[in-house]
Amino acid sequence: MERFLKHHKDAPEGPIVLATPAQHGPIIHDLNPAAVAEGLSRGQRMVDARALCPQVAVFDAAPRADRAALKRLASWARRWSPWATVDGDDGVLLDITGCAHLFGGEAALLNEITQRFQSLAISARTAIAPTRGAAWALARFARQDMIVTPETLADALSPLPVAGLRISAPDELLLRRVGLKTIGQLMTVPRAALAKRFTTKAEAVHPLVRLDEVLGKRPAPLSPLPHRPRLRVLQPLLEPIADVPAVEAVLHPLINRLAKLLEAEGKGTRALKFEGFRTDGTRAVLHVATSRPSRAPKHLARLFKDRLETLDAGFGFDAVALEAVRAEVLEAAPADLTGVANLEGDEAALMDRLSARLGERAVLRTVLQESHIPERALSWVPALHYRPPARPISTRAILPQRPHRLFDPPEEIQVTYGVPEDPPRAFTWRRKTHKVAKVEGPERLAPEWWREAKGARLRDYYRVEDDVGRRYWLFRYGRFGDGRGLYEDAPPQWFLHGLFA
Repeated sequence: MERFLKHHKDAPEGPIVLATPAQHGPIIHDLNPAAVAEGLSRGQRMVDARALCPQVAVFDAAPRADRAALKRLASWARRWSPWATVDGDDGVLLDITGCAHLFGGEAALLNEITQRFQSLAISARTAIAPTRGAAWALARFARQDMIVTPETLADALSPLPVAGLRISAPDELLLRRVGLKTIGQLMTVPRAALAKRFTTKAEAVHPLVRLDEVLGKRPAPLSPLPHRPRLRVLQPLLEPIADVPAVEAVLHPLINRLAKLLEAEGKGTRALKFEGFRTDGTRAVLHVATSRPSRAPKHLARLFKDRLETLDAGFGFDAVALEAVRAEVLEAAPADLTGVANLEGDEAALMDRLSARLGERAVLRTVLQESHIPERALSWVPALHYRPPARPISTRAILPQRPHRLFDPPEEIQVTYGVPEDPPRAFTWRRKTHKVAKVEGPERLAPEWWREAKGARLRDYYRVEDDVGRRYWLFRYGRFGDGRGLYEDAPPQWFLHGLFA
């Protein structure tokens, strides 16, 4: 929910829920505190939620994006322990064995973790416990952040609900029906009685197994996220350097070393970061990017050539580093007769050099979109951010019949015609009247009902030529009696959308 609110600043106030599809209709995936105050809860069906709170605002959940964000958060949490992993759908788990003393003890570590999450605008509930299961239960069901020792583990777990054992919802309901609502009550029940009650349960999810894991009587190993070393090369310098030629002379060997690392991984880089460490302890950073993965040293060196003058070396650099910030699988480049890949005439290499010199937003390229509405069929993106479509979009029915220049937005014109459904005979554009000599059409385009505002109307496009040979692209917006528009009897409007060469 916090990730959703961070990316939707215009979200309405009041109860908000994120819904996800389920077998018997959408259910609540997440909700804000206002929705909790209205009596809504996770897993509740949206039909029941709307009955309890008709004014609730419902948005689609993005579980995959949430999972990816949580994985990035777990990777970021490696600053406290190398053994970090995602814990369910809403948690991060760290094994801090042997790490707490580096931060001043467990209390200081817990305080730093809480403050770090607050600086990221993320509300977090934290706990430190001797076992993985106990930390999971305390972080989710304890009333405050806690640090539990092996001696106080049982007392801290006793008041928590049985849901803290990570058992299934049917097992939790069964335990509650027989009066076992807390973990402390479950501890007092003879093990033989519980074993008989849950004889059909798999060992991994058996309540007794979960209880043993929480109390540390059964191991619950943690599998950390796979860690890939950074593709980075560092070069200490015998004497500080400050002028551009000296920095360029040091940069070329770094690029060659990094290219060998990328080649060993079978990858190329799309973003490079150069760091110069000044003698006063500060650093200067320079970023360059490419439109597609590359590890050609000559090409990468050219991207830095015009940017090194912007570096402020201060009293000089005593160390420099180069890192491939974004590395992707590199497809084999075509080679010339000598067996060396040729990038001199490569379009992507040219766009990279222009972007490095003129700026990322100054070099754009068109991208086809899956839309039949002309102004939505193409979009402009920075050349460095371009990604080839996974499925090619056919241009056979789009580009040949489109003008070379489109007006955004289309300009309204006044048209003369014989009867309402006839093509135009003359039109007035920018206070000048044009007589139509030739006309072709109409080409009818229906509105995109899934994204258009209510009342969107049909478009009938005409390719016309005036009496002096200039060609235009006109369209009639709506039809007489279509019951659309601002008023049901609104006449159609005419617009000039483009010019042909």
